[in-house]
Amino acid sequence: MKPLAGIFAPIGTPFREDEEIDFAALEENMAFYARSGILGYVTLGSNGENKSLSEEEKLAVLRTVVTGRAPGQLAVAGATYEAQRDTERFFDAAAETGADFGLLLAPSYFRKQMTDEVLFRYFTTTADRAPLPLLVYNAPGFSGLTLSPALVGRLGQHPNIVGMKDSAASGIENFLAFEREDFHVLAGSVNFLFPAMMQGSLGGTVSLANVFPEIAQRLYRYGVERDETRGAPFQAYCRRLNEGISGRYGVPGVKAAMTLAGLRGGLPRRPLLPLTDTEVADLRAFLVQEGALNG
Repeated sequence: MKPLAGIFAPIGTPFREDEEIDFAALEENMAFYARSGILGYVTLGSNGENKSLSEEEKLAVLRTVVTGRAPGQLAVAGATYEAQRDTERFFDAAAETGADFGLLLAPSYFRKQMTDEVLFRYFTTTADRAPLPLLVYNAPGFSGLTLSPALVGRLGQHPNIVGMKDSAASGIENFLAFEREDFHVLAGSVNFLFPAMMQGSLGGTVSLANVFPEIAQRLYRYGVERDETRGAPFQAYCRRLNEGISGRYGVPGVKAAMTLAGLRGGLPRRPLLPLTDTEVADLRAFLVQEGALNG
């Protein structure tokens, strides 16, 4: 298994005003990220607006990321389907496209029926035939489902389930008990990256890396060094930045912040709305005040 120790950017999908994917913008962003030193990319997640993309578009985005990454950088392909057969078909295509890992979100439309036993069968039988190693994704903010520690402990025994991404607002400490050489628990938010690393996590997938990869990597280095003196206050700073961007404005805010930082965030696809001019001005003022942007 390729190592998962580092920072992944949950890369966004830039759209033009006509809502078509701006592949030139994505390629330009990839050229920047390829030089940034981050470990890799989570594609087609919430920041990538997975649910707003057609199957053909998903694979085209993944192909662009795989082609544009630097040598050694990893690509994780996110799957957010309701039907298991669609998930399995996607992972076949993602592996052919060059993805290194798959990220698997639980189906949630029939959430009342998504018991631990149903989810155990879903994750393990998907992993049985997946041609690439999988990470399970705990994202109750998007799916309305919270994976139980008991379920994750069982899933961690599957040879093709190599870790998890935890984006829940709290509770990662319950999963870090399962951290070991062949199963890794990654923080899904910069809000708790440093404390998670102090408890054994190898890194995380954080939307702040879409905008300021150098800031995310600095916090990661403090975690690697177990430097509480510098890490704790810098964790508070990163949390403040994150809450002012994605916490306040969501995916459209991440895209606007990218554009303010000199990248090409593009527009979100409907039903999401871009930030208003007033909101962009407020965001710029906040980032300047925090020292993340020059005035």
